[in-house]
Amino acid sequence: MKAQAYRDPRPAEYFSRFHERARRRGPGLVYDLIRIVLTPVVAIAFRTRVIDIDRVPAQGAAIIAPNHFSYMDHFFAAVFLRRKVQFMGKSQLFAGPMQWVYSFGGVFPVRRGQRDEEAFRTARAVLERGGLVLMYGEGGRARRERLGRPRPGLGRLALETGMPIVPTAIVGSQRVRHWTRLRFPKVTVHYGEPISFERVEAPSRKQAQEASEAVFRRIEALYRELERGGRRHAVEAAGPLARPPLGERRTGST
Repeated sequence: MKAQAYRDPRPAEYFSRFHERARRRGPGLVYDLIRIVLTPVVAIAFRTRVIDIDRVPAQGAAIIAPNHFSYMDHFFAAVFLRRKVQFMGKSQLFAGPMQWVYSFGGVFPVRRGQRDEEAFRTARAVLERGGLVLMYGEGGRARRERLGRPRPGLGRLALETGMPIVPTAIVGSQRVRHWTRLRFPKVTVHYGEPISFERVEAPSRKQAQEASEAVFRRIEALYRELERGGRRHAVEAAGPLARPPLGERRTGST
């Protein structure tokens, strides 16, 4: 697999315009167009099922926290939600014409390997206006076909805001890396019960790491349950809360 470029050499000022836009407004028409195009791909090619989607709050601020294997995880986690989601994405995505697609499609940059205060300011601003933020607990894609280790960033955001976090397990996306071989694995997304922490104005790194680990234990439990019992068992156990890709959605669901 091609190694990811971890550090972005560009100055923080380069990304200011993208942060300002994300703080002022949510995703627009580009988000809707991407969802229209990718919903059939996610639903039909990958036969994606979502379980307990109603655990994502129908209104108000929340943090969606999935595990992360694939560049498609943004779409697996968000495409069936009725609400729009804003995503924290690596700054290397913001280059050339595609940077505007990402920006207007709901992504804001984080400069990995650095203490990027602007990314946290943007995430807090989105939450303060009642939005949904998706942030990966591992801080980046797991490099092997097993769960990575949690990083303190998720815990920091959770403690600084006190907002509910929806631990989310995505199973099957580790095999999406081989899509060029025309193999489209089944993907299952299981949303956990929201959890929250008492707000801490300036959490230490230790506190942030402990909070991240607490959330990731929930993610791992959901993931292992799907691995052990299998997708069919999980879908049957969830009953009407397990949605087929293009199935009916109940009124009031997210």
